[in-house]
Amino acid sequence: MAFQTLILAHILTQDDAQPAAEAVLVEAGRVQAVGLRADLQALAPRAEVLDHRDLLLTPGLCDAHIHLVAYGFSLSQLGLHGARSVAEVAARVAQRAANTPPGTWIRGGGFLMSELGLSDYPTAEMLDAVSQHHPVLLYSRDLHLAWANSLALRLAGVGAATPDPAGGQIVRPLGSLLESATELVARAVPEPGEAQTLAAARAGADDLAGRGYVSAHTMGYEGPQAPRALQSLAARGELPLRIWACLPHERLPEAPELIRQNSDLFQFGGVKFFADGALGSRTAWLHAPGFADGSGTGIALDSPELIRERGRQALALGLVPVTHAIGDRANTEVLDAYDDLRDLARQRGVRLRIEHAQHLRPADIPRFGGLTASVQPIHLQGDAAMISNLLPQHAQTSYAFKSLKAAGALLVFGSDAPVAPPDVRASFAAATTRVGDDGTRLAPDEALSLEETLWAFTRGPAIAAGWDDEGIVRAGARAAFTLWDSLGGHARTLLP
Repeated sequence: MAFQTLILAHILTQDDAQPAAEAVLVEAGRVQAVGLRADLQALAPRAEVLDHRDLLLTPGLCDAHIHLVAYGFSLSQLGLHGARSVAEVAARVAQRAANTPPGTWIRGGGFLMSELGLSDYPTAEMLDAVSQHHPVLLYSRDLHLAWANSLALRLAGVGAATPDPAGGQIVRPLGSLLESATELVARAVPEPGEAQTLAAARAGADDLAGRGYVSAHTMGYEGPQAPRALQSLAARGELPLRIWACLPHERLPEAPELIRQNSDLFQFGGVKFFADGALGSRTAWLHAPGFADGSGTGIALDSPELIRERGRQALALGLVPVTHAIGDRANTEVLDAYDDLRDLARQRGVRLRIEHAQHLRPADIPRFGGLTASVQPIHLQGDAAMISNLLPQHAQTSYAFKSLKAAGALLVFGSDAPVAPPDVRASFAAATTRVGDDGTRLAPDEALSLEETLWAFTRGPAIAAGWDDEGIVRAGARAAFTLWDSLGGHARTLLP
């Protein structure tokens, strides 16, 4: 007989047929039975007992939107979260430069223009005095704006006469690059080797597992070496997470071969599109009148026509179209495109999916019925003040969790790391209190309960990925749990 483990705890199962239990019996990585302690002890009298009766046990958490390998790399890069001025950024760059060999690239990110007190985009000159011998490339928190020093721009061949690329902008005076223009400098950075990428994949996965997560949906905003590294860890038995991955739509021709390589711990399941940019970088695609500071209506990226065409190709392969849409115009356009794909999606048994869905027109919210709305509560904390200043017209329909759920959307939650940390407590606090970093309470009627938030971090992502055996504690399910001191409090993973 295989080795059995009996876990005693206060159990929230996410199974409507048996919402709560006292014990769960596990064997060979699967749940064998759930129920009363006495019944399961009688069923398996020789099972090892893990007594966690002072703790809460739930299905394991899933981060439903993360750039996992990029997050792993970010753990060793220059962190700028919380920087409150350009001077503070410069000081952090200077400190890193003092401990870095000349000529080595300094990479980092996590700043917000609003938190730095900037109304205009940052310039190269602001960094040059502290980085004359190091090329510097820093990303805003949303990853849609890159800030480079003059040496980095020279090495990349970007000058005053360089034309804007399609879907991007080189801001003048030089220093900031928006959307696709960020690649002009990023491609000058030496590519990490296989060993470095594997180490970053391991670091990201281990960090996530240490926070109470058992699975993740990793998005297609990374090079092909990133999913290969995760696949390698899975093949070695060294991946502590179950991964559902997205392909960039540019790689769709490779999908048939890649799908054949899917395994229980790693699978390609989605095809990723970008309809627009982001709020903090002023590149979210908006309906008129646009941003309240007069900075325009943002930047449109992948066209609705492209999403329709390649979305059909993805669905024919059984893959989920997954589209980044932050601004209200982006969401309208994606919903229009998805209206033409809904019948095919139903035939293929998959749900069309919108990532972020942050700022919505009231008329568009009911249109999310039947779709997956993949949103990140933790972004609300940094965005609340910006919404008041830049998008007051959407103050009541930004991060519309409750309304989206009521409309029939499948609500799933993630962090978007490295854009924001995969902080469980912060995410639960944002979803249930809707209080921003500055104390602003954004549309309090859209707040969720702790239990609704848990569902969006467990069963919701499992349904979105087509995992019937995940995000639930019942016989036959994967034995992958999260232990809590209290719901929304400290969390840790339990993989018996």
